[in-house]
Amino acid sequence: MTETSVFDLDAVVASGWADPQVFPASEWAAAEAFWNARRVHDARLLATREKASALVREWSGREPCDVGSFGLRCNLETSDLDLAIGCPLDRRAEVAERLADHARFKGERFTSSRSTRLVFVFEVDEVEVDLSVQTEQDFAIAGRMLDDIARHMSERERIAHTWVKHRLRAAERLEDYAAWKLVTYARFCPEFDWVPIPEPASL
Repeated sequence: MTETSVFDLDAVVASGWADPQVFPASEWAAAEAFWNARRVHDARLLATREKASALVREWSGREPCDVGSFGLRCNLETSDLDLAIGCPLDRRAEVAERLADHARFKGERFTSSRSTRLVFVFEVDEVEVDLSVQTEQDFAIAGRMLDDIARHMSERERIAHTWVKHRLRAAERLEDYAAWKLVTYARFCPEFDWVPIPEPASL
């Protein structure tokens, strides 16, 4: 931890990674308290995630995984989940049709220069759940990415990353915030095209 009293948010954003060592002691204390406050909601979100995953299994016949910030323990909100499933291309239309009976289709987005994913949204226990239908290959890559993050991203790095995300959103730096949300994924999974989706003007 640095002994300086000024936290240079711009320098951290420019570096592309939140190193806990550059946090002044007072800033780190605030970051740690903020992150711990998010953890109070873990049990509730875990229960909701299990309900949502069970529904996805029922609707699609596929096994989902958590690919969102809650799964990484880098979430700001207490009411947002992101799941993904893998699906063979020749079954995508069939699975999409089944999902459309239960979830709203948000659109098709690029995952890499050669593949796309279908995104649906539904609600469980008043929690919004985004569901991405990926190719089987992309789903396998995402799984390896999540394993790498679990093994190599320390709790201190999760705290630092979450705090920077919080600071950017609080400052209404929405483009920087949208990009920062993706830096962990891009660091551990450069195969995908991590294109920021700007937040609405109102927070």
